[in-house]
Amino acid sequence: MYVGVDYHKRYSFATKMDERGQIIEQIKLNNDQETLRAYAATLPRGSKIALEATGGWYHFYEVLEDSGLDIHLAHPLKTRAIAEARIKTDTIDATMLAHLLRSNLLPASYIAPREIRDIREVLRYRASLVSIRVSLKNKIHALLSKNGILFPYTNILGKKGRLFLKNLQLRDSYRQCLDGYLRLAETLTALIEELEATIMALAEKNDQAMLLTTIPGIGYFSALLILSEIGVIQRFPSAKKLCSYAALVPRVHSSGGKTRYGSITKQGSKWLRWILVETSKHYVKSCPRLKRLYDSVTHRHGKNTARVAIAREMLKIIYCMLRDQRAFVRG
Repeated sequence: MYVGVDYHKRYSFATKMDERGQIIEQIKLNNDQETLRAYAATLPRGSKIALEATGGWYHFYEVLEDSGLDIHLAHPLKTRAIAEARIKTDTIDATMLAHLLRSNLLPASYIAPREIRDIREVLRYRASLVSIRVSLKNKIHALLSKNGILFPYTNILGKKGRLFLKNLQLRDSYRQCLDGYLRLAETLTALIEELEATIMALAEKNDQAMLLTTIPGIGYFSALLILSEIGVIQRFPSAKKLCSYAALVPRVHSSGGKTRYGSITKQGSKWLRWILVETSKHYVKSCPRLKRLYDSVTHRHGKNTARVAIAREMLKIIYCMLRDQRAFVRG
């Protein structure tokens, strides 16, 4: 049995189809656990389900993960490229997913094991807290700017910085705002420190994570993030495929014997691309070859393009390290 599911926030629409393409049932389902499990119980064991990778797919998948059903996650962009319809309804979308699944034409996305998904949540939570803290720093800088105050230290939330801010003489309205920002900053810092202890413990239990920490600039957080986004390294037949997954390869326009290369595609793992680009400056210091590459690309295309080029080269090195279980060697 083949089932296409058009998933929404409150409900799903499912089309059940046999191997000949005959529609057996079309039904609207509430997205609560009891309803989804009851529907799964009506399907023969081993039935295949196609679900588009929308924002809420986690809930649907995890409710039915242990049901004995074969669940496939459809890549949204590639699915639309194959089966875009002028008329779009829940019925049509669910039916098309079932047809693609039955015909073995469904462009599937990778579903990481539960333990990797859990690590991803912890890492992304930490990244979101850091992002909020950066936003908070910017708000404090804006408040100081309104009052014509030049901040004398590098880190506005460091020990000296916080002491400076607490002793500032401001009007009551600004003082209240600044005190509130500082209280939020203290809470965020405490939460981030708790998470870093959790992340350290997770990394120390992971041999591959410890392997990646031999790369200059890669700490526990970076190593776990890279691993959780890659998943099983064996699913990539080459380093080139891994770079494509990270969207670190340029767009290619080839026609009439002429080939042009554009900017990177940005259609892969944004988290993997982000952490590699963020740590690229440390890679350059560790390897003369990468330093020469960085200088060359910077001269021709600028620093941002050079950082992407270094991130791509380092991902190739990471691929070889994980494939061969070898530590990083400076050179």
